[in-house]
Amino acid sequence: MNALPKTAFAMVQTGICELEPRDIPMPDIDDDSALLQLEACGICGSDYEQFEGQLRTPMPVIPGHEPLGRIARIGDRAAKRWGVDVGDRVAVETMLACRHCSPCLSGSYHLCDSRRIYSYIPLSDAPGLWGGYAQYMYLAPNTIVHRMDPNLPAPIAAMFNPLGAGFRWAVEMPNTRPGDTVVVLGPGQRGLASVIACRAVGAGTIIVTGLAADANKLALARLFGADHTIDVENEDAIKRVKELTAGRGADIVVDVSSYATKPVADALSMVRTGGTVVLAGVKGFRAVDNFVSDLIVMKEINIKGAIGVTSSGYKAAIRLIESGRVPVETMHTHDFALRDAALAIRTLARQIPGEESIHSVLIPPH
Repeated sequence: MNALPKTAFAMVQTGICELEPRDIPMPDIDDDSALLQLEACGICGSDYEQFEGQLRTPMPVIPGHEPLGRIARIGDRAAKRWGVDVGDRVAVETMLACRHCSPCLSGSYHLCDSRRIYSYIPLSDAPGLWGGYAQYMYLAPNTIVHRMDPNLPAPIAAMFNPLGAGFRWAVEMPNTRPGDTVVVLGPGQRGLASVIACRAVGAGTIIVTGLAADANKLALARLFGADHTIDVENEDAIKRVKELTAGRGADIVVDVSSYATKPVADALSMVRTGGTVVLAGVKGFRAVDNFVSDLIVMKEINIKGAIGVTSSGYKAAIRLIESGRVPVETMHTHDFALRDAALAIRTLARQIPGEESIHSVLIPPH
């Protein structure tokens, strides 16, 4: 058995907007579990929300729900069950499900009655290494992992999570078909991932909205296949969508904007009669002003909430990344040292003047 260090360096969230470096004892594993040596951990808007205390997660805790790494140690039964061995690169799903409750048995394991989520499990729950802001991470027996090409640059391979969200939220959930018109509200990494996913399945017209400050992201959206982009601060987004769809409205509207509530209300006017709205951007539990529910009734709008990614979305994302057909690397903007996790989060949140983060990762020391 390969020798591993006695402790793992990790960035631990100890309070709102507080991350501190700690050395966490390395745990033993049994036949059903494993230890992952992190190569990279992606960060997204959820990391910012956790950092700010919006998600009300227990603390102290090791954040990080987009881990990519190589198997450092693994039990025999886990190796057989997952089909991996020491040295293999894997992408780790964030949800831990019981596999026995009603949602799990019906196929919705991400809605498990007793689900646990990597990055939100506190240090007080042994063995403590439950997040990707660390050199090593514990993989519980009910983890789902996906093998990935070991030759890909780690920051690019780490895009499996946002791209997986794009496939699930913008394709699987609304059942996007060739020729459909799709509006994506928000051009962040998950909005761009939604564009990539919709283009991959043959969507007809893709429209993306954003702010004036999102000019670079909107340009990327066009590179990835968006037909039209709308600056909502200088254009009437609802009117523009109606113009682009000859007054019909979009078949599908996907809201992946964070915190802003206006897109939720706007989506009801942008979608066609009988169309589908997917709500995937969290708003800090704030109410939505000017939400006219009669539009849902009179237009028979289908509204779906989206939380997390499931295996089919991850697999579609990994296939796309490994194919090399889409220049996803153009979405990657920053590599941060693990110790600079707070800076990475603040950069993503546009709190660092002159810096714009789209997709960024934390790289642990080796």
